[in-house]
This record gives sequence, structure tokens and C-alpha cells, in this order.
Amino acid sequence: MKKAFLWFVLAAIVLCSHESFCQMDRGAIRKNNRRMMTYRGKKANFSQEKRYVSIAFTLNALNYYGDLAPHPSLFSTDVSFTRPAIGLSVSQRLGPRYTLAASFMYGTLRGSDFASADPNDQTNGKYRYYRNLSFRNRIKELSVVASFDLYENQHSYLNRVKWTPYAFGGLAVFHHNPEAIAPLTGLNDQTLAEAGEWVSLQKLGTEGQYANLEPTDANFGIKPYKLIQLAIPMGIGARFRLHDVVDFSAELGFRYLFTDYIDDVSGNFVDLGVFDSELARALSYRSNELTIPDIARIPVTARNGVTYNVIDGYGHEFPTNIRGKKENNDIYMVTTVRVSYIVGKTMHRAKFR
Repeated sequence: MKKAFLWFVLAAIVLCSHESFCQMDRGAIRKNNRRMMTYRGKKANFSQEKRYVSIAFTLNALNYYGDLAPHPSLFSTDVSFTRPAIGLSVSQRLGPRYTLAASFMYGTLRGSDFASADPNDQTNGKYRYYRNLSFRNRIKELSVVASFDLYENQHSYLNRVKWTPYAFGGLAVFHHNPEAIAPLTGLNDQTLAEAGEWVSLQKLGTEGQYANLEPTDANFGIKPYKLIQLAIPMGIGARFRLHDVVDFSAELGFRYLFTDYIDDVSGNFVDLGVFDSELARALSYRSNELTIPDIARIPVTARNGVTYNVIDGYGHEFPTNIRGKKENNDIYMVTTVRVSYIVGKTMHRAKFR
């Protein structure tokens, strides 16, 4: 009897242990199943094999925002002066979301009081129209920008997303040289040898940059602006995958400048007698080129002893009459379409039969 009892106890222990192990196994299986269902793959570093280089050709549209815009608003522009630009870029994919690109762009900015300002706007437009300044500026820009994709790609270029929005920012250096067409004659009807030609404005110092200004003069202490400047490019865009190695992008960007002289306009009018050439004098003050009925013209004797007829209230009240708004630097906008080609890749998708 005692032996039978011992066998019974032993069998019960084995049975209970087996049941416990079975329960533990079922719990482990359920836990493992949950882990498998939620597994997204191990996040590895973005290895060199996943990085790639692409080259791109860009078509751009340039718009100018500055003192010769239609309105005094910081973001006023004349879309009729939109001008094309072309560019090339090389980019390196550095991570699941990050790309670094170096680019070159060449294009032209334009602005004109006569074409943009409304002479019937009694509060602002007519004064811009009377000012009658204009320019073009051929921009040569080198930039380095980093972009951040909204949708990431952890794998090779073959598995990149079909499309993604992105934001970008960086640093640019550009060469500029504002120009204007010389009038047919000077302020007192003198013949100008450069009449009808595009001439560089920076070397003329149209706001007195090369003149011996006195402390009581407008723009006293002004220095010539530099033709090589820095800018901060930033903006947003969207990139679309067209082929295994071809992408298409569209973006809208702004160049925030550290100069207010992209248009050669920033400070005040200066006494016309401070200039040493008729060409500089004629391109500093251009209101006399307009034929405006019922506008009084006032004879003003400049410090060089010569009398010039100028429009009352614009270019007349020296030294306080404003020519530009130096508190705000100029801006230009770049609208871009880009076609990119991934280079140096020979990987192909596996074909299943």
C-alpha cells in the first residue's frame, strides 16, 4: 500500500511538471509570436553601400524682392520680371533622410519703377514711378545645402520611397553686378557716350560711395558695396522617383542676403554736385527722364555750381530725401525643377521566374 502511494505521488509530480512546462511553452510561444508580428527589422547604420551620388540639371525662375518692387511690402515682387536661370548640382546621400548637395546657378534679376509702380497710387506708387530707377543683375551662385526628407529610406537607392517632401537650408556665395541702361542725355541734355548701353552701377557710386561727402551730407560714411556676397538659401520641395536611377524634384526657395544693393538702391539721394561724371549723375537721379504733366520742376544749384531741374519732392529735399529703404536687405526667390541621375550604380533587382 505504501509503495502504491509513492508511485501515485511520483506520477502526480511528473504530470504537474509536464503541465507547467506546457503552459510555460505556450506563454513563450505567444510572446515570441507577438515579437515576430511587431518586428520591423534591426536598425543598422546607413552603411557606405547604401549611400549614393547623383548629378542633376536644374531649370529655375528668379524673382526679385527689394526697393524697386511695386509696393513697400517686404514680399512684394513684379512677376512680369520673372527671369530664367540654369544650374547644375552634385549631391551625396548621407543617411535615411539626409542629403548634401553642391550647386551652381546662373540667372538674371530685373526690376523697374517705370514698369512696376502704379502712378495713380497717390500714397506710394506715384513716388516710385517718379523715382524711375531700374536695374538688371546677372547672378552667379555657388551653394552648399543640406536637405531633410519627411519619409526615410533605410535601404539602398533601389528601395527609396516613391516620393517625399523635404526642407533644405545651407550657405551660398554669389557674384553680382547691377547694371542699368544709360539714358540718351545727361541731366542738362549733355551727350553721353554710353547712351543706350548697359553700364555697371557699382563703379559709378550712384549714392555717393566714391564722393568726398561731408558729415552733413546724406549717406556720409557710405562705402562701395562688394560684388561677391554671402546668402542663406532655404526652402521646401518634393522629390519624385521616376526610375530606378532617375528622380524629379520641384522646390521653392529664398535667398536671404546680407546686402541691400542687389538693385544698387538703398540709401538717400545725394547732392548732384558730388559726382565726377555726367554718367554717374544721370544714373543716380533719373526722374527727369519722365514726361509728367502738371509736375513742377525746381531749379536746384548743386555744390559744383551747376543748376539742375529736378522734380519737387523727389530728389529735391537734400539731404533727407529717401532713395531706398536701407533697413531691409534684398531677397531673391528661386523656383526650381530638377532632374537627377544616380551615378555609379550597377545593382539590379533580382528576377524571379
